[in-house]
Amino acid sequence: MPGQTEQPYRHKDHSLTIILFVIATAQLMVVLDASIVNIALPSMQRELHFSSASLEWVINAYALAFGGLLLLGGRLGDLYGRKKLFVIGIVIFTLASFAGGLATSQLWLISARVIQGVGGAIASPAALSLVTDNFPEGKPRAKAMGVYAAMSGTGAALGLLLGGVLTDFGSWRWVMFVNVPIGVVLSIVASKVLHKSDTKAGGLDLPGAVSVTLAATLLVYGLSHASTSGWKSSVTEVTLAASVALWIAFFFIESRSTHPLVPLRILASRNRSGALALMLSIGASLFGMFFFLTLFIQDFLRYSPLKAGFAFLPVSIAIVAAAGATSQLVTRFGPRVFLLVGPFVAAIGLMLLTRITPSSTYLTGVLGPMLVLALGAGMTFVPLTLTAVAGVAKTDGGIASAVLNTTQQIGGSIGLAVLVTVSRTAAANKVTSLVHRAIASSPTHSISALTQAVLVSKATISGFDTAFWASAIIAILGFVVAAVFIRVKRDDLNLEGAALPL
Repeated sequence: MPGQTEQPYRHKDHSLTIILFVIATAQLMVVLDASIVNIALPSMQRELHFSSASLEWVINAYALAFGGLLLLGGRLGDLYGRKKLFVIGIVIFTLASFAGGLATSQLWLISARVIQGVGGAIASPAALSLVTDNFPEGKPRAKAMGVYAAMSGTGAALGLLLGGVLTDFGSWRWVMFVNVPIGVVLSIVASKVLHKSDTKAGGLDLPGAVSVTLAATLLVYGLSHASTSGWKSSVTEVTLAASVALWIAFFFIESRSTHPLVPLRILASRNRSGALALMLSIGASLFGMFFFLTLFIQDFLRYSPLKAGFAFLPVSIAIVAAAGATSQLVTRFGPRVFLLVGPFVAAIGLMLLTRITPSSTYLTGVLGPMLVLALGAGMTFVPLTLTAVAGVAKTDGGIASAVLNTTQQIGGSIGLAVLVTVSRTAAANKVTSLVHRAIASSPTHSISALTQAVLVSKATISGFDTAFWASAIIAILGFVVAAVFIRVKRDDLNLEGAALPL
């Protein structure tokens, strides 16, 4: 039943601290889980016998369910109360994490990852909206928004670190089990301290939810299938064509629906649409970077999961530092300058990663470019989040934040599928060229198994480098979008001169 609740913003300062801790921790847990399994992938592959082609679905199953259903999750929060949906989402996420830790087959684990994504899709949009419900405008809300944005920005890097620690000291199953005690505590505390939000009358746009989720899933599946079967495969062509048709159907449904999943007025703002497009590119770039660097660090540098996790620690520190500095400066200079500089710096970091060779070391080939990329990403997250939700009516808060998170997750999934396809195609072409050249130059017109292994290694790295080039181009496209479309000013953020300390 829709109705009004008690008026918000009656919390004392210490209560606001607890509320912020609950919201920020939940957001960190949900975002972190998109990357925490990366370090554990080799262990999962060995124990559950994943093929190299199917292994990426451990990541994409979560990201697609999360991204595809975030819009519905945001709408549910607006209709039935964000506090209620926040707690329900955390409970579902926690139960799915426990089930995934017990997995004995590929299907079991991937299914658990899908359900995790469902729980995250319900909880995450409610989390950002609860900042609006529980923190008054001005300095309190600005601080809370800065912390929230930092959690979103550091989750991926921290996931790799935590995944390495848990896998090395326990097993890959602990990257799932770790969510259980956190989720239990969060759901109990949240039910007691969060302010009840308003509910409103309306309906659910299930056709819209189904069409957008299937559209994203088929797009990623088609792109992934192309990497193993080629672009001319009938399966690739049919799935990609079906995805395009479903995307068209989704927007048609939204334009005609009485209660649209995504009210098109949300996309009417030039600044907001530009911010969403920029988030799409940042998500694609970061997902690809973490995926390929994880493989390089473990497979080529021979780092253990724990050592590989710590290898990403500087990324997390750099993102936090950059986001913290940006949050202090954004209210003085406005967000646009950071939305231009951030993606450009990130693209430079990705271009530097293209110099990796089989003989590169962590210090000479990986660390410097990672820090440059992290600096650019950290500069982007806070102003991007503020720009995307600026000027949104309170009643649309849940769906606006859901659109932002959806864009990041779907962008990451699409980006990963594209970059894996680019990498595999480049590597296959390179190894064919190298093998033919080696055979032609050999007196016996044959090469040893050791030589073949060396050539495959070189070709794989060449594929990684090509993927980093593609990722840099995506980041540059984000810079172009920001330059052309985003015109947001400092006063548009309504921060009343407050800084955003983290």
